[in-house]
Amino acid sequence: MNARPLIVGLGEILWDLLPAGKQLGGAPANFAYHATALGARGAVVSRVGNDALGQDVLDRLDALGLDRSAVSLDAEHPTGTVDVRLDPAGVPTYVIHENVAWDFLPASGVARALCASAAAVCYGTLASRSLISAESIHELLGATPPGCLRVFDVNLRQSYYSEAVVRRLLELSNVVKLNDGELPVIADMLRLDGSDPVQTLLERHQLRAVALTRGPSGSRLYTPDRVCDRSGVAGPVADTVGAGDAFTAALVLGLLDGRDPARINAFANRFAAHVCSQPGATPPIPDALRAARVSPPA
Repeated sequence: MNARPLIVGLGEILWDLLPAGKQLGGAPANFAYHATALGARGAVVSRVGNDALGQDVLDRLDALGLDRSAVSLDAEHPTGTVDVRLDPAGVPTYVIHENVAWDFLPASGVARALCASAAAVCYGTLASRSLISAESIHELLGATPPGCLRVFDVNLRQSYYSEAVVRRLLELSNVVKLNDGELPVIADMLRLDGSDPVQTLLERHQLRAVALTRGPSGSRLYTPDRVCDRSGVAGPVADTVGAGDAFTAALVLGLLDGRDPARINAFANRFAAHVCSQPGATPPIPDALRAARVSPPA
């Protein structure tokens, strides 16, 4: 694997308005940050308003070391924001505002060039809530090279998804990540029969991997020849914002490294647990945790 593969987060970028203040959010940006923290070259393809919050996004992406050359400016629509509320366990709920800049994402030449060079691209259902962005995402995924990991992180939010969107994104994907709350919805939507709907999903769509995250209970990673379970990592929880995106970044880099699925699953859990222990979606990552990604197995 290239020592610093290009990893692209494609879709929404916004400010999570948390009780303690605003934090950069949107799963694609969180994913790109965590991939960068683990040694990749992270890039974001999105759109922000030509406003103060949009400039704040660009400044924050620069501070995080992300390539934001394909984050375009929208003169007509504001930068996206999300009201985030945390329950006593730190689990978030979201109110996602509509008709914002990332609902009008263009498939620009810069974005196409990034996707054409990417080792992995990650996207979810939310950015496809608008027809304009959905068509751009479809076009940009079509620009990816044959060996690219096209990672569908399901990320069901409010009512911003449909069977048509899920099926279309699945057709473009070779890796899927979903959580245990999303699984029953997806299983019913796609009529995934049998005792193990994730296994059915893997086989029906000929996927390279499916990761099922289960919060404090850990995760299960499916590949064509193995199923690997991992229990959760005990520790303090500040909030769970961005933990799933951290898991996905670790998953992707493990797959690109060609590592053993059980090891990938174990490290992704450990990495997500660290993010849970810190406030916000993009906390600093300790050097020891970065090093653990490439260290030999114990």
